[in-house]
Amino acid sequence: MNHAIRTAILLGGGAVAGLALALGLEASVGQTPVNADVIAMPPPVTTARTVPTDAGQLQLSFAPVARRAAPAVVNVYSARVNRSRATMMGDPFFRQFFGGGAPQPRVEQSLGSGVIVEADGLIVTNNHVVQGADEILVALSDRREFKAKLVFADAKSDLALLKIDTKNVKLPVIRLGDSDRAQVGDVVLAVGNPFGVGQTVTHGIVSAVARTGVGVSDYQFFIQTDAAINPGNSGGALLDLHGDLVGINSAIYSRSGGSNGIGFAIPANIVRVFLSAAGSGKLVTGWIGAEGEAITADSARLAGLDRPGGVLVTAVSPGSPAASAGIRVGDVLTAIDGKDVADPGMLRYRIATQGVGTRLDVALLRAGRVEHAALTLTKPPETPTRSLTTIGGDNLLNGVTIGNLSPAFAQELGAGLPEHGVVVTVVAAAAPAARFGYLAPGDIVEAVNGQVVGSVAAVDMAVKSGAPAVRINRGGERQECGAINGQLVCRR
Repeated sequence: MNHAIRTAILLGGGAVAGLALALGLEASVGQTPVNADVIAMPPPVTTARTVPTDAGQLQLSFAPVARRAAPAVVNVYSARVNRSRATMMGDPFFRQFFGGGAPQPRVEQSLGSGVIVEADGLIVTNNHVVQGADEILVALSDRREFKAKLVFADAKSDLALLKIDTKNVKLPVIRLGDSDRAQVGDVVLAVGNPFGVGQTVTHGIVSAVARTGVGVSDYQFFIQTDAAINPGNSGGALLDLHGDLVGINSAIYSRSGGSNGIGFAIPANIVRVFLSAAGSGKLVTGWIGAEGEAITADSARLAGLDRPGGVLVTAVSPGSPAASAGIRVGDVLTAIDGKDVADPGMLRYRIATQGVGTRLDVALLRAGRVEHAALTLTKPPETPTRSLTTIGGDNLLNGVTIGNLSPAFAQELGAGLPEHGVVVTVVAAAAPAARFGYLAPGDIVEAVNGQVVGSVAAVDMAVKSGAPAVRINRGGERQECGAINGQLVCRR
């Protein structure tokens, strides 16, 4: 990367050429249910937070917490065989010594960390540490090494679950805490294997508890810390001073690739939801059936609010939990079960950390009054069906695969997509949209030839007469692209 600022750098280690690890990876999905005791919410902790009052208190040590937690944090090594001829022929070392001969597979290795969450060998790490791996090796803090198999992975949450065969030997574990209890200023410890130097413990404080827009996971809600986190820490533990897991370290904000004191961790409450889904092999979170947008300074004034904050409801699905609870377009959602909701990303997080069937209390503002609505989360429906279709013909959508959005499909795709409309899922390499870059997966097709389209069938009908103009919505930013005098022109 040559950018001046490298944002949200994943910490799983760089891909490098090396010898294949003869580990014999086994892959399975959804075959190892997680013990319910592991993912249960811990009881409330009533210890009061205090600041040091004398020099003696400043000499207190974190050693007891680190000593208990360290054996439950592991090193994760993964290897992926890259058999791409283009990749291998692009290696200057290969060309120098082997000329134009037959290329050999190149092994890309990744280094990360993991957390033991169940004594029989279940380990949580980041998905980006093991994604696409052909072989995975786990090394414990006592230097024992095990082959690992991938049990369950979810790219949207950037989490993966590994299993090692301990031969019935029980391993130390780290208990999942309640990340919603974390407060700015709390002392935390980060445990992992930065740069492959060996297990390391660093400490800092919680810098923020509701960071969004980091670009690492689709849930877009992170704990920020200034504890030193570096490449190789991915998948490692962020602990509170009770030794409970607050989060899984995942990314840093850095100019150099090293720690600048801005690290991000996936909250333990998301980890808990991920573990509960391991038995089914698919992560499905609850649905309320209401969509909205962040309250800006202007919209706050129009709504009669004294400050921005909350989510302005812009759509309510008929028959949804929100509709049944009486939530209306124009309401401003401000809290879920007493926890603030500042924007749509935080609303998705608050819902994602609650299971299907959970009853929630929603606080909202309506006509200047505070009201409450009770609703029960359900599974998101797939209505209409996605009807994936690849457009052909001489038009701007040629080679583009589109589908009907539904609440279920939108959640599956992630990234805060709307629950209705037409979404781009694939852009073929030879498609005009790929060559000129005016379309990408996740874009919403809103209109073709000036005609608003709300379904795959409507798009298919509109392009039969050619598609000289297409209006796209990309994350709320709209542009219209069309052919004018043989030239492609895109206007915002």
